[in-house]
Amino acid sequence: MAPMGIRLSPLGIAVFCLLGVGVVYHLYAGVLSSRIASFRQKRTVDLRDLLALSMEAAVQGGREVKRIREDNTLEEKTKGKTKEGASEKLTLGDLNSHRKMFYLIKNTYPYIQVNSEEHANAEGEATVWTRIIPEEILGKVSGVKEVPAERITVWIDPLDATQEYTENLQKYVTTMVCVAVDGDPVIGVIHKPFTGYTAWGFVGEGSNVAPRASYNTNVPKVIVSRSHSGKVKSFVQVAFGNNTEIIPAGGAGYKVLALLDPTDEEQETADIYIHVTYIKKWDICAGDAILRSLGGQMTTLKGEKIDYSGTEGNKGGLLASIKTDHKALVKRLPPWEESKQ
Repeated sequence: MAPMGIRLSPLGIAVFCLLGVGVVYHLYAGVLSSRIASFRQKRTVDLRDLLALSMEAAVQGGREVKRIREDNTLEEKTKGKTKEGASEKLTLGDLNSHRKMFYLIKNTYPYIQVNSEEHANAEGEATVWTRIIPEEILGKVSGVKEVPAERITVWIDPLDATQEYTENLQKYVTTMVCVAVDGDPVIGVIHKPFTGYTAWGFVGEGSNVAPRASYNTNVPKVIVSRSHSGKVKSFVQVAFGNNTEIIPAGGAGYKVLALLDPTDEEQETADIYIHVTYIKKWDICAGDAILRSLGGQMTTLKGEKIDYSGTEGNKGGLLASIKTDHKALVKRLPPWEESKQ
């Protein structure tokens, strides 16, 4: 007998069960959707944690870069041409470093945007961050710095100065991570795989590097890309005179560090960093963040801030300086049109 003396046919029982399942489903779906919505609303990232993670990613990528160079297993290829017509190199060091760096960050924060110079087709690394924050960060960055995840863009360069890497010019090679919030560079990490040194800066919080005591902007030493030093030479001489010392170098990370107090004997020093052609944001974002954390500036050649959201390229050239009148430097530059580059 059914409860309350009601007898149900098999069809009635089936209908009753379906109605019950439907009610339970809708109740469950409502609870689940509200929880998902709540989770999405609360997805925040602690920038202090993200700085520590960025340092670990750069170091892990750097280990791969160093190991493959020392084993001489580069498997060098050409992935295309730069806008200046030079061959764009690709090595196993680039790819292995990318896997280590990209997946360490994505496995920790799967919901933040991560842009990398390389794209690995192989399965991802199962690496997980230990969540250990180095003492040097704890000592300089006070407390939790939470930001909604959707405001964050991470730029990684798994191997800066690949051309120099293939030539075994180790001093130019770096791995880099940059964290931008609303398009502004906030955290920058530049790691030197062959010395083990890691430079970092967190805008508004601190840095482990420092500017030099003084800079000469009357007759400055200008560091430029060795791949097109001839093109930039006339531009620099018009701005600062024929006696200006021009230092050709590889790697945007290395060039930014040249503006700071040197961290090793091989690091050259310069007063200004200039780039006159198209450059990718993963090449320059980390250096921009470190300079900003120290009161320096990196802008286009027209003095405009660089937006690190959206597309990967910066078409406006680059001028970087620290402890100088940056606007005065911009005014000394000759006319420049990006359409000609």
